[in-house]
Amino acid sequence: MNKNANTSKKSLSRHSAVVFGVGAVNGLGAALARRFAREGLHVFLAGRTEAKVRAVAEEIQREGGKAEARVANATCEADVIALLEEACDGASLDLVAYNVGNNVAAPLLELTADLFEAAWRQNALGGFLVGREAVRRMLPQGHGTLLYTGATASMRARPPFTAFAAAKAALRAVAQGIAREYGPKGIHVAHVVIDGVIEGDYAKSRFPDFVKAKGPDGLLKVDEIADAYWALHRQPKSAWTQELDLRPFKEPF
Repeated sequence: MNKNANTSKKSLSRHSAVVFGVGAVNGLGAALARRFAREGLHVFLAGRTEAKVRAVAEEIQREGGKAEARVANATCEADVIALLEEACDGASLDLVAYNVGNNVAAPLLELTADLFEAAWRQNALGGFLVGREAVRRMLPQGHGTLLYTGATASMRARPPFTAFAAAKAALRAVAQGIAREYGPKGIHVAHVVIDGVIEGDYAKSRFPDFVKAKGPDGLLKVDEIADAYWALHRQPKSAWTQELDLRPFKEPF
């Protein structure tokens, strides 16, 4: 039996959240961590680059929030288990967000098996590991929210993003499967389709002309995406959303 199943109500005064896939301070993972911390959750930030994760955690701490930076690989089972065990030790694990993923662009004939597998691991395998271990710890509580970051590619594949689309579609399937199995047991699982370009350091550095052409409100703002994630977490059980798509008003679909 999970040791957390016998934790007394008195010891569960702390409420935790975990965000997997925290990178740049201006990225979505960081925005989610900031939003959850502002709501009083003790946030564990997981990413592969220590300096980046620590910078976000320190920013949250300066603003009075509770945050801990951890270097973790979401495709490593041991890392996922260790982090979630730490997050729910003496605490209620209220919210887990899976924001891992790398937008790989490669034409089919240039797409290697290693690259395709890496995309699958970052999305589908990591999403499965985090989802399984989060649910394992939320079930004894009888509640918890598990949120997955999807993309336009979750819904349709277009070149040169075959590997990315296959991986994101698989992640969507993971989210649906967990939702159907554990939603009736009190675990809210939602998949968020980010249908557009996020306004952050990545887009500004790689596609400056595109960003400029989109103009005001043409890109998704990370803090406003984070607001939508928090709204999903706060939904009453009688009206849960399993999939939500977000896009700028200028974005065609």
